Amino acid sequence: MMGLAAMTASADEGMWTLYNLPQAVYEQMKGYGYELPYDKLYQADDAIMKSVVNFSGYCSGVVVSPDGLVFTNHHCGFEAIRSHSTVEHDYMLNGFIARSYAEELPNRDMFVSFMVEQKDVTDQVLTPAFEAMNAEEQEMFLDSLENAMSMEVKAQDPTLRLELKPFYEGNSYYATTYRDFTDLRLVFAIPKSMGKFGGETDNWMWPRQTCDFSVFRIYADPDTNGPAEYSERNVPYHPEHWAQVSTEGYEEGSFSMTMGYPGSTSRYLSSYGIEERYAQNAVRAQVRGVKQEVMKRHMDASEAVRIKYDSKYAQSSNYWKNSIGMNKCIDSIGLIGQKQAFEEQISRWQEQTGYLKDELDFDKMKALYAERTEVMKAYMNFIETFYRNDELSMRALRAHNGLRPKGKGKRQHISFADNSETWDYNTDREILGTLLENYRKQTTNPDYLPAFYTEVIDKKYGGDCQAFANALYTQSKLLKKNARLYPLKKSFMKDAGISYGLELTELIHQLSAKLRINSDSIDAQERLLCAAKLRMEQDKPHYSDANFTMRLSYGQVKEYNLGGKPSGYYTSAPSLVEKMKKADENEEYRVEPEIQKLFEGEQDLKLCFLTTNDITGGNSGSPMFDGKNRLIGLAFDGNWDSLSSDIFFDSKLARCIGVDMRYVIYMMYRWGHAYRLLNEMNVLR
Repeated sequence: MMGLAAMTASADEGMWTLYNLPQAVYEQMKGYGYELPYDKLYQADDAIMKSVVNFSGYCSGVVVSPDGLVFTNHHCGFEAIRSHSTVEHDYMLNGFIARSYAEELPNRDMFVSFMVEQKDVTDQVLTPAFEAMNAEEQEMFLDSLENAMSMEVKAQDPTLRLELKPFYEGNSYYATTYRDFTDLRLVFAIPKSMGKFGGETDNWMWPRQTCDFSVFRIYADPDTNGPAEYSERNVPYHPEHWAQVSTEGYEEGSFSMTMGYPGSTSRYLSSYGIEERYAQNAVRAQVRGVKQEVMKRHMDASEAVRIKYDSKYAQSSNYWKNSIGMNKCIDSIGLIGQKQAFEEQISRWQEQTGYLKDELDFDKMKALYAERTEVMKAYMNFIETFYRNDELSMRALRAHNGLRPKGKGKRQHISFADNSETWDYNTDREILGTLLENYRKQTTNPDYLPAFYTEVIDKKYGGDCQAFANALYTQSKLLKKNARLYPLKKSFMKDAGISYGLELTELIHQLSAKLRINSDSIDAQERLLCAAKLRMEQDKPHYSDANFTMRLSYGQVKEYNLGGKPSGYYTSAPSLVEKMKKADENEEYRVEPEIQKLFEGEQDLKLCFLTTNDITGGNSGSPMFDGKNRLIGLAFDGNWDSLSSDIFFDSKLARCIGVDMRYVIYMMYRWGHAYRLLNEMNVLR
């Protein structure tokens, strides 16, 4: 199968790879108002892509100064801000301002990545030999090829790494080279009241007034200006290129371009795949809704608990609401029916042309998805219940899955580092008990109910899931500080938490094995569907689904129809003050009195704005550029009508929401008095 150039069928739609951006797309960008030569995007020494970073593997960001300042969203820096917070010095609540380099705070396990190069290597992958391999063999081959390519890159420059990823549902493969910087320090954060203003009330909604930004700095080796592990010797990084912050703003119809790292979309997905996604969303929303009620109650009761769970709650609730909204959008636009009609069109085209006629089979695809409907729901229920929710379950699973023992012989042991600063005993204990009860209620097939429900919870605790959870937290050594557990000793399996973890491990292996039975066949059919669409519409532009590689999206500043009325394309300070005055009715609009006073005197300050840019998860923190590659905002959310965008982009209704750089600068200047940073960005000069 040939490598396929990334193109799109709709002017405002598409997440484009930059190295092979089609000329037709560039011409459309110019028609929208882009003013610079083609090479200013990717190839030139001052190409704007050189200022854009992957932020810690889950967000995007942009370098804005010659000394390595990085802007991203407040919610992307949330965990870093939380990790430095204590009850005595609550940076989450009160914000943080480094007045000098010495005050900038280092962060564990954070990084930024610069994309250095991307190229099409499809011909090296999709050989006849590769096509003849089974899925496991193909995975091994791809790993081997990626390692070989990485070694070649590192031989030229040891600071580089390479990723090999599929595009167009595996019909093409691109190799991307990166340079990672791991010394990333917190420089500036506004109070949570502003960085997350409106909370879940306003999440995925318009109008918005959230000042969603935070500031970090990249540090480098003082001798090479290259990547280096954290050291007091390190100095601010001097980037090859950085983005100029603009205070000129925009008008309706102005050109807008995002660059960033969108995580995952599935716009080539079949109608059957969308039906499965719908079911997964329903499970996710149900379980997270139950969990979040417990978290919220404990957070409201204790400042110490709130600090520990702020980030966890935000992460959970974001995709809880996303799942609800996506399903509503699927229903409201009749997406499954639209996909079915398109698949009928492809079937007719196959009959006419014979292309993939004996390979792409929609009846087969339907049957394959139907075979795994029940097990997929059970799998989602399991993952949402037992993974990354409470500390005991996480440790119980890790004890049986990849935690390397220390020591030799029967003295081999496993242990867990003390991370008590990240979780609360009583909160976690109640989360587990509540989710155990919920899992039972949501499980219709007894085969997917671990034996401890009948053998322990029912027989020993009279069906009381919370009593069982309490016992696990009290009795298991998994949570004991400095405790060691010895896998080769008989006493190992007598630990209640270890026994619990083994049953969970056995069940997830059972569920995973059932999913694997036909997952390769489903993936193959979805790949063929993508190939058929691209061939049938070869005279139209197409782009590959997002896969957390750098993408460009272009569009315009533009309002939409909201409830039968024009939405407006920006918000201003008076709308923020209006919400602040409703804080007694909704605590998510409550801000510090001095901040409210700041805005009461403002009339014209623009806060957030709408564009037709095509974004998804991972784009948080993506720079929003004008037609001269100047930074006008940071993408931080989409509107309610964009929630189906992972599987379908509606250019009439879907909007990207950005925080205006003038709002960012206002908060840095008027609230933070961060003059050294503003001077560094050449904003005050």
